[in-house]
Amino acid sequence: MTKTIDYYLTLISPWAFLGHDRLVKMVAENNTEINIIPVNYGKIFAATGGLPLGKRSPQRQAYRLMEIARWREELGIPIKTHPKFFPASDQMAAQMVTSVVQEGGDAMELTGLFQRLVWVNDGNIADERTAIDVANRAGFDGEKLLKDSQVPEIAALYEQNTARAIERGVFGAPTYIIDDELFWGQDRLYFVEKALKK
Repeated sequence: MTKTIDYYLTLISPWAFLGHDRLVKMVAENNTEINIIPVNYGKIFAATGGLPLGKRSPQRQAYRLMEIARWREELGIPIKTHPKFFPASDQMAAQMVTSVVQEGGDAMELTGLFQRLVWVNDGNIADERTAIDVANRAGFDGEKLLKDSQVPEIAALYEQNTARAIERGVFGAPTYIIDDELFWGQDRLYFVEKALKK
């Protein structure tokens, strides 16, 4: 029986990026379907007691940087602790991913390229030309995808997905849900794989 992972994220999460390639591999090896669901974590934090990065205590901000560096070394991923365009709004890119998913397409590579844009390539995910170029590299017609993603229906779906995430208990990124069991963080991918193999 094929299992499904609901993959909730913001495209500017370093933790989602650190887990993304392992998730891709896991999906391929376990006959698994994946629903990529970008959501608005500003609204999720407000609803669940979280704080945006800039409002966290200096201690928490410092520890976050240490953890990114630790995972960079552990995984051999060239993630930057201070990317040039962070934080930046990922809503435009998120709606592009949402549009692909809504049309039944495979948005996994596009998602990974947007993450890499921010955390490795110092790119601006909020810039239209940049987003178009990323979509082109993922095999889409970038200009068409951007246009298709900016219709009110996709914006509404993005908001509906955010509300649904809150209803399901999502509070951090990335979150993986299998059969209503929630796993928060790329460091929980071990347990995600165990759930897939049950």
